[in-house]
Amino acid sequence: MSGVDSGAVRSDHRTILGWIRSGTSVLDLGCGNGVLLELLAREKSARVQGIEVDEQAIYDCVAKGLSVFHEDIDGGLTAYADASFDYVILNQSLQQVRRLDDVMREALRVGKRVVVGFPNFAQYRSRFQIFFRGKTPVTTSLPFAWHDTPNLHFLTISDFALYCREKNICIHQVSFLGRKRSVRFFPNFFAHVAIFLISCGRA
Repeated sequence: MSGVDSGAVRSDHRTILGWIRSGTSVLDLGCGNGVLLELLAREKSARVQGIEVDEQAIYDCVAKGLSVFHEDIDGGLTAYADASFDYVILNQSLQQVRRLDDVMREALRVGKRVVVGFPNFAQYRSRFQIFFRGKTPVTTSLPFAWHDTPNLHFLTISDFALYCREKNICIHQVSFLGRKRSVRFFPNFFAHVAIFLISCGRA
């Protein structure tokens, strides 16, 4: 990342930047304020596009010069042809969709490869809060109270790996992140965030 201080970049964004090949096309589903898309455009010369439902976030993207459409990804990606992007990104957005199966199917149809990142609900801090306090956990990666969370699905690394096996989804790369470094051992217990690079087997 020649043009940016790597210490100022979120660890999940650093991982994704490392996986995306230069000069490729990227569609970010639930792109937020466009920080990752801006990095990909600048550091990887990627042709980027985003989809976001929050209007203020879209304004922030437009201010960065990014192409972002105001759509709900639960409604599908019917405007996009099969394999029309090299990568589709679902980073910290998959757990917030209503129709997870449909969104995954569409992402895998439109993208040759799909990047999925999500908070790991089985991380030990979450487990301890449930076991010892008997309360829905609030952690760094799950920072919302139960009554004010955008998350509809609370999944774990093991859950998603099993989902991929059951759906015949090919896992190409994985990265498990703690608060300060990558997690190599017992990631379902220690990792705060998981990132998967997957495909339907077409690419």
